[in-house]
Amino acid sequence: MYHKLLVTLSLVTPLFFASLVRAENPQHVQKLISTGACVGCDLSRANLSGAHLIGADLRNANLQGANLKGANLEGADLTGANLAGANLTSALATNVNFKKANLNRVNFAHAQINDSNVYGASMNNLNITEAKIYNTGIGIGGEDATIPDWK
Repeated sequence: MYHKLLVTLSLVTPLFFASLVRAENPQHVQKLISTGACVGCDLSRANLSGAHLIGADLRNANLQGANLKGANLEGADLTGANLAGANLTSALATNVNFKKANLNRVNFAHAQINDSNVYGASMNNLNITEAKIYNTGIGIGGEDATIPDWK
């Protein structure tokens, strides 16, 4: 009896914890994929790897810990979004509005970031290893670096 209980618990426990780790709202993910807009949505820890989010409206969305590896964010509006700890490895971020976004601990390794707005964004502990960054205020500018806002 004890052995059966132990086996059952060992099989069920990972499923229980897996459901706790997954935090995104499935309806919000579906809304984003179908409409290209999800303002203020909870997409935390969502798997959006390889997603085509061209022109997506994600203002004030919670993308904390989301997997956006290889995603195409061209022209997306992420103003005020929380991307803390998100994985944007190999992502394409051209003309993205990251204004006042939380980019702390974002992994931009191998990403291509062109002509994007990071005015007022929090950018502590970024990983920009081998990222290609052009006309965007991401780098090692120090305290005196000024980051222009889009007009």
